[in-house]
Amino acid sequence: MKLSWQQITLPALALGLLAFGAPHSANAQASIKMDGSSTVFPIAEAVAEEFQISKRGKVRVTVGMSGTGGGFKKFCRGETDMSNASRPILAEEMELCRKNSVKYIELPVAFDALTVVINPGNNWVKGNAMTVADLRKMWEPAAQGRISTWKQVRAEWPAEKLMLFGPGADSGTFDYFTEAVNGKAKASRGDFTASEDDNTLVSGVVNNKSALGYFGFAYYAAHKDKLRAVAIDGGKGPVLPSIENVINGTYAPLSRPLFIYVRDTAATRPEVREFVQFMMKQSSALVGEVGYVPLPQNAYELAWKHFENKKLGTVFGGHNQVGITIDQLLSMEAKL
Repeated sequence: MKLSWQQITLPALALGLLAFGAPHSANAQASIKMDGSSTVFPIAEAVAEEFQISKRGKVRVTVGMSGTGGGFKKFCRGETDMSNASRPILAEEMELCRKNSVKYIELPVAFDALTVVINPGNNWVKGNAMTVADLRKMWEPAAQGRISTWKQVRAEWPAEKLMLFGPGADSGTFDYFTEAVNGKAKASRGDFTASEDDNTLVSGVVNNKSALGYFGFAYYAAHKDKLRAVAIDGGKGPVLPSIENVINGTYAPLSRPLFIYVRDTAATRPEVREFVQFMMKQSSALVGEVGYVPLPQNAYELAWKHFENKKLGTVFGGHNQVGITIDQLLSMEAKL
């Protein structure tokens, strides 16, 4: 029976692989270490599951969830083979990699609709719609100690306590959201419930009527019977997060690309090459299964070509590009 990414853990999978004749000697089993974004985790876990089954226990893939920033710290110290990221590598991370002689190949794997959610019991956000200005009023640094109720955001909303849940400072989602909403990465009030585990954020909003939180679309899709997605008005009217609205470019400014980074020395190992090739071939199907937006097939073909040709570095120059569309990403990748 095939299990979904929500139902299986990698340790359980590793035990299950013994039934396929996995060698008992640890030395006989190649390994690949990934860490990083909790947003990208469902994709990485799904690909790792399928790849390990296809290799019949000959390769073990471990997938950590330290957040994009935490993952890059490990990656740039040479501790992992691959890093999952919900934003491009930043200038300070590039410098850390340079100091440690770590070079890398940047591979886009999907698009995400970063999703703002509220509790189903919230009956005052009409039409589930908010403006970017509403979000800024809630989340900007100046809001700390000043904005504590919904009424303080909009006069027509009730004086219910505003309970905020969001990713921690090591999260690429935190970086992207704060830049898109507040105009500067990491510029945020600090008095909110933070976690690198998106499931903790889901629980926080589910269990509190006056809560609001944000995380990757896959975590909303997996719990949409318990959450309400907010339609974001970026200036052209409210738009709900959805695969269709990411593809047509209308969900702005919270659409964003997701990446994996492969260390150049790891890329020379056969098991890593096979894993990346498997990911590029299977991502179109697996990305959709876990709730994200697959890239067009030619994008995966181009990414594989970049890997084969060892195209090192990033097309983003060490900073985020908020509101980028799939077509714009493909144009940038084509020039690499």
